Amino acid sequence: MSAATTRSRTARTPALDRLCAEAVDLARAAAEEAAAPGVVGEHVGLVSEGDRVVTHFFECREPGYRGWRWAVTVARASRAKNVTLDETVLLPGSDALLAPEWVPWSERLRPGDMGPGDLLPTEADDLRLEPGYTGEDEPPPNSAVFEVSREMADLVDAEDAELTTRPTTTSRGSIAAVAEELGMRRARVLSRYGLHTAADRWDEGFGAKTPMAQAAPASCVTCAFLVPLAGSLKQAFGVCANEFGPADGHVVSLSYGCGGHSEAAVMPKPPKPAPHALDTMQVDEYPLRPARDSGSVPAEPDAPTEDLGHS
Repeated sequence: MSAATTRSRTARTPALDRLCAEAVDLARAAAEEAAAPGVVGEHVGLVSEGDRVVTHFFECREPGYRGWRWAVTVARASRAKNVTLDETVLLPGSDALLAPEWVPWSERLRPGDMGPGDLLPTEADDLRLEPGYTGEDEPPPNSAVFEVSREMADLVDAEDAELTTRPTTTSRGSIAAVAEELGMRRARVLSRYGLHTAADRWDEGFGAKTPMAQAAPASCVTCAFLVPLAGSLKQAFGVCANEFGPADGHVVSLSYGCGGHSEAAVMPKPPKPAPHALDTMQVDEYPLRPARDSGSVPAEPDAPTEDLGHS
């Protein structure tokens, strides 16, 4: 027997069993029992699943399940005439209305989604965080590092005894005190990746490329309303404290700006209107008859003229 003949027999389509194909009423009764009367629609087709195994499909009229079909599988034993029920299930069709693919909550979460009482746990391998210093790995009392730390603490206490007070939680000069002063005495702190992602996010919202900054008279680095940050982020960011500005209470880039800059030009005063050419507040007096000396013709008669001999 050749290999081609073996493959053709293995991949052949099973023949449709006549008795299982005719068991439409049995399949409909099973579908109505699983769903509800009136929800199962017309018989829309069938398919042969194997030897003496057929699946019948019925239209689903349930609201919200457009394009879904009730699939009822029936089968019969070899040389048996009784068809039995195998399985009843609701399956989507080719044009079924399906729910979107499930996405983990960590990927669905967006800024502003958290509300009062919500908890947002962080993963142990979060790339935004790295281990801090909590003092649990403090050197043992008998180690050389501990002796150096104790000598440094005694020296600092001797020099600053009159100027500073001894801390109650950590000893002066210890590694824990230095870590606490630097703000790193926490279980985890921001990693370099976490700092970069936060800086990119802040710069995108309130940075130099925003339309507000493009139209601003000056940048925030020269504004009196800018409150600088601490740490390495103070070189590029601050907090806006202008209650009338669009970024009040937000972290802004030093290259950001708005119209509320503290050194913005003072609005010029409106120009004073020119006086009227015609004075309407006074009454001009006009005489009924002109004055004698106001005309171009003298009031006295001319001197007598000589007789020129004309008749």
